[in-house]
Amino acid sequence: MLLQMALYCLLFFLLVKCAAGNSGRNCLYFYPEKYIDEAQRRGIAEKDAVMKKGKRFMIPFCIVMLAALTAILSVWNHVTDFKTAYLQAYLFLVVMNWFDGIVIDRLWVGHGKIWAIEGMEGVPYVKPWKTVIVKRGLATALYLVIALAVAGIVVLIGKIGL
Repeated sequence: MLLQMALYCLLFFLLVKCAAGNSGRNCLYFYPEKYIDEAQRRGIAEKDAVMKKGKRFMIPFCIVMLAALTAILSVWNHVTDFKTAYLQAYLFLVVMNWFDGIVIDRLWVGHGKIWAIEGMEGVPYVKPWKTVIVKRGLATALYLVIALAVAGIVVLIGKIGL
């Protein structure tokens, strides 16, 4: 399952990298709201357009990530019982959540040159550790509920025999 989690996180990374390309400007919707507001004030971006672009990315992104998780559990792992599906779904979601907060937000964004946007010098864009921990802690609790839905889908797929 370690390999599967690594591949799942790699998928997450690759989707974000494809969206960003070679400039964090392409994914300005990932930045803190104060940063986006300042980018608008400086004439670098239009906040409404940034947020619409974020929705156009996040909806397919979430669908792909949930479909991949469902496929891993039902097709690769052949999970058919609810308890196993729930525990595995929760584990994958929590690992992805903390991977995003630590590896993506703090390490890659914090140290990757593509995320520093020209014209926004002096404006912090890396989320502070406290923000990462609080947000990831809340998401960890939320994933208790989301894992229920994923487990239900996995069990349904198992009953259908896909």
